[in-house]
Amino acid sequence: MSEVKNKVDVDFSEQAVPQSSRRNVVTMFMVMLGFTFFSASMWVGQSMAQGLDFGGFVSSILLGGVILAAYTGLLGYVGTKTGFSLDLLARRSFGIKGSYLPSAMISFTQIGWFGVGLAMLAIPIATQFFGDSATAKWIIIILGGILMTGSAYFGIKSLTIVSYVAVPLVAVLGTAAMVMAIRQGNGTIVDQFAASGNQITVFAGAGMVIGSFVSGGTATPNFTRFAKTTKSGVISTVVAFFIGNTLMFMFGAVSSIFVGGNDIFEVMVKLNMFYFAVLVLGLNIWTTNDNALYSSGLGLANIFHQKKKPMVLVAGLIGTVAADWLYWNFVSWLNVLNATLPPVGIILILGYFFNKDEYTADSKVERQVDWFAVAGVICGAVVANLLHWGIASINGMVVASIIYIIGRKASGKKA
Repeated sequence: MSEVKNKVDVDFSEQAVPQSSRRNVVTMFMVMLGFTFFSASMWVGQSMAQGLDFGGFVSSILLGGVILAAYTGLLGYVGTKTGFSLDLLARRSFGIKGSYLPSAMISFTQIGWFGVGLAMLAIPIATQFFGDSATAKWIIIILGGILMTGSAYFGIKSLTIVSYVAVPLVAVLGTAAMVMAIRQGNGTIVDQFAASGNQITVFAGAGMVIGSFVSGGTATPNFTRFAKTTKSGVISTVVAFFIGNTLMFMFGAVSSIFVGGNDIFEVMVKLNMFYFAVLVLGLNIWTTNDNALYSSGLGLANIFHQKKKPMVLVAGLIGTVAADWLYWNFVSWLNVLNATLPPVGIILILGYFFNKDEYTADSKVERQVDWFAVAGVICGAVVANLLHWGIASINGMVVASIIYIIGRKASGKKA
C-alpha cells in the first residue's frame, strides 16, 4: 500500500506555525535585525543630523526607539504566542473579508518599498561606476529583483540564510566606515552635529524615528511566529529594532555631516572602499526587501485565496517593473501609507488580548467583517495624516483603539 505524502506548507500561510517548525533566538534575532536594516531609514538619519545637535539626536533615537520597540514587541508577542501571520491575526480581529483591508495595505506598502529599495541599489551604483547609464541601472534593478524575489519565494529558510550572511557584514563594515569617517573629519562628531543647529525638537525627531519603520514593523508577526518561545520572540524583536534602526540613523547622519550624503555607500566610496560599498549597499537593501516581499506575498495570498509563492512572484514582478517610477514619484505616497498601518497593528494587538480564546491553533473564524475594526483603521489613518500635532502614528493608534473598544462595548463584548 503506497503512502501519499502531503506537501508541507513551510510558510504556514493558512495555519499556525507548529512548535516543530519554530526557530531559536539567534536565528530570530538575525532575521529581525536584517529586517530593520532599511536603507530609507538613513534618509531619516540625514534629516535628523541636519536639524539636531548630538544630544538631541541621541535623545530622539532613545525616545522614538522605545516607543517603536514597544509597538513591535507587542506585535512580536502576539505573533509568537499564536503562531499566526499578520493576515491570520487580521481574520480574527477584522473578520474574514474585513482582513482584506490590512492585507491590501501591508502588501501595497511593502511592494512599494521593495521597488524603491531596488532603485536605491541601482541608481547610486549606476551613477558612481557607469556614468549614470540608464542601461546599467535597469540591469541592476532586474538582477536585484530576480535575486530578492527568489529569496522571498523560498520562504523563511532563504530569509534566514540571507540574514546570517548580510547582518554581520553590514554591521561590521558599515560601522568601520562610519568610525573612519568620523576620525578623518574636522572636529568631533559632537562638533559636527552642533554646526547643523537646532531646527527640530527632540519630540519631532522621535516622531521621525517612529515613522521611519512603523509600517514595516506592523508586519512583525509574519516573522516572530517562527520563534520557539514568547520570550525569545519579544526579546529578538525589541533588541533588533533598537539596534538596527540606531545603526541606520547613525549611518545616515554620519554620511550627511561628513560627506554631504544620506547613505553609508557614499561614505565608503569617499574612503576608497568601492567594492565594500557595493557589498554593504546590496546586502543592506536585500535583507529588508526580501522580508517586505515575503509579507506582500502572504497578504496577496489572503486576499486572492492563492498560495503564497506565486503571489511573491507577482509582487516581485510589479515592484521590479515599477522600481524607477516608484523611487521618483511614490515615496511621498508611501510616507502617507506609513501613517495608516499603525492603526492596523494596534487593533491586531487589542483583538488578541480581548479575545484570546479565538486565537488557538484550531479556532475557526465565522465573522465576515468587524466594521468597528475597519472604521478604526480608516478614522485612525485620516487623523494620523491630517492632524499636525504630536506623533502621527500614535495619534492614529489612539483613535483606532477608541473606536474599536467602543464597538466592542456596543456589541456587548468584553473590552
